[in-house]
Amino acid sequence: MTHPTSVPLAGRREWTAFVVLLLPLLLVSMDVSVLYFAIPSISRELDPSSTQQLWIFDIYAFALAGLLITMGSLGDRIGRRRLLLLGAAAFGTASVCAAYAQSAEMLIAARALLGVGGATLMPSTMALVRNMFRDDAQRTKAIGIWSGAMAGGIALGSVLGGVLLENFWWGSVFLINVPAMVLLLALAPVLVPEFKDPAPGRFDLLSVPLSMGAVLPVVYGLKEIAAEGYGTLPALCVTGGLAVGYVFVRRQRTRDDAMISRELFRGRGFGAGVALNSVAMFAMMGSAYFTTQYLQSVLGLGAMEAALWSVVPSVAVGAAAPAAGAASLRFGRAPVITAGFLVGAGGYGVLAVTGTDSMAVLLTGAAVIGCGIVAVAATVSDMALAATPPEKAGSAASVLETGQEFGGALGMACLGSLGTAVYRREVTDGAPSGLPDLALDTARETLGGAGVVARRLPAAAGESLLAAAREAFVSGMHAAAVGGAAVVVVAAVAAVVGLRGPSGPGAGGAQAGRERERESAGAR
Repeated sequence: MTHPTSVPLAGRREWTAFVVLLLPLLLVSMDVSVLYFAIPSISRELDPSSTQQLWIFDIYAFALAGLLITMGSLGDRIGRRRLLLLGAAAFGTASVCAAYAQSAEMLIAARALLGVGGATLMPSTMALVRNMFRDDAQRTKAIGIWSGAMAGGIALGSVLGGVLLENFWWGSVFLINVPAMVLLLALAPVLVPEFKDPAPGRFDLLSVPLSMGAVLPVVYGLKEIAAEGYGTLPALCVTGGLAVGYVFVRRQRTRDDAMISRELFRGRGFGAGVALNSVAMFAMMGSAYFTTQYLQSVLGLGAMEAALWSVVPSVAVGAAAPAAGAASLRFGRAPVITAGFLVGAGGYGVLAVTGTDSMAVLLTGAAVIGCGIVAVAATVSDMALAATPPEKAGSAASVLETGQEFGGALGMACLGSLGTAVYRREVTDGAPSGLPDLALDTARETLGGAGVVARRLPAAAGESLLAAAREAFVSGMHAAAVGGAAVVVVAAVAAVVGLRGPSGPGAGGAQAGRERERESAGAR
């Protein structure tokens, strides 16, 4: 009887390289939130307009989301380590430019370049993890740590920004990136092996603007709907992006040198992983939309205090991803994914009973949601990568991460809009009588707007309006929590139904992926 060739196990060199790869992951995820405390200082120094201030925040995420697919495909062609090093150099250079920006326009341009660098780093790190860890158990463990580090980086970014700004000038929140990028540039060529597709075909240049035209308008439109409510322009952006997306998908399905290989979707593990990962980010970002506002606007905490409290759930969340990996190896992926979604639904249930002065309850709900959803994200990412041909790992990682961007934006838009609709109805009913129409309109927009109006009113009327606004916000959060719980319960049912089968992607380790690795190892 012939025994199958075992895949090679990663040793100390690979695990050391993995630690090096966590550096760009942490920094890219931290850069999403590191500006929260820097804006007042930037406003004093650079005097940006309101529109410029929005672009300082948003251009990073837009550039990152729009270029993920392009950079993943490029990494498959030129080498993932090479793309990682190019991205690290761009990220470090952009960080210096941002730190010493002399105008709002210069800072916006630097933030855009940071997004370009981030778009190269994110798929490169995940793809290299797929290539370095060929054994199922080791890859699952690495993906769990990778997912926990990404979730922790977002939470730590705002806290680190606050600490730096208490001791240094605003540019320090960008300069913190530079030593890590220098270290990555020094160590990656020595420790991280190179991988690329041996027969990638021509690079499809036309698909680059098509992919950006599909992703950017949809993400922008969803973010605008989440922030401002439904409007004609955001709806047109989403519609236009979906139309371009249709053209992009048609092109990928008809070309041999497609940017996104059709081979990725032949196994159900990859497609299911992308879909479930998007739902997981829907749930995560949909809940974060309310919890961050609750700490500051309902409880009245300062920005730094709110950021410190928001780290508390991250301690549990950071441990959830590796634990989910260990559980999936023992019980199979499908049970872990289903359980993760149900745990997330339980966390939403906790949010649904949170009162107007219940920080402990809120943080408990956020921790439970985070643990469940991060467990899902880590497991489905591993499932998708296990079903991916090693030579297509860059494209696979970029599709996964683009799905995350869509899911997060959709979660904020849908659950945020639901909560906002309830808030506006209830604050109108609960506002003190005799309030001028203009003041009432301002109070109806956001809880922060209600606070501004309350400070201009006589003490009793102001307190009455603020109490009504807080109650209305919490009612909106309750409605969104019910909606979020419904979505994740449906996702749990879909996981049970869609991941059935002893050899399917829910069965411990993607048999097809293992066979492919064995064949690859034998060929080498």
